[in-house]
Amino acid sequence: MTQASVTVNGQVIGAIDEPGLLVLVGVTHDDTSDKARKLAAKLWGLRILDGEKSCSDVGAPLLVISQFTLYADLAKGRRQSWSAAAPGPVAEPLVGAVVQALRELGARVETGVFGADMKVSLVNDGPVTIIIEL
Repeated sequence: MTQASVTVNGQVIGAIDEPGLLVLVGVTHDDTSDKARKLAAKLWGLRILDGEKSCSDVGAPLLVISQFTLYADLAKGRRQSWSAAAPGPVAEPLVGAVVQALRELGARVETGVFGADMKVSLVNDGPVTIIIEL
């Protein structure tokens, strides 16, 4: 993406105004802090930016936002089920672990607010959207 931001209650909480990655993190029941560290390393080294560069190659920032809706189950009926999404007390520390691991790797990381009603804006470059499951 070329720019992205997240707003809560009318206030911009996190923003990136240069090429980088917008990362939506969903947590399910069998996720662990080890998986969070592996995800951070994968994101930091993923060669997806212009010229097949990674965030680590060019110091590109990441905007990381929790997104439990990634685990929506729409297989039955006309309403979604969230049963595959880990509950907040499990998910919040793991999203935090991804952010912390990225920062320990040297990444500049902006975030949203876990559990908040967030308005996410994105200028997608491509568009390119990739799902990473570990």
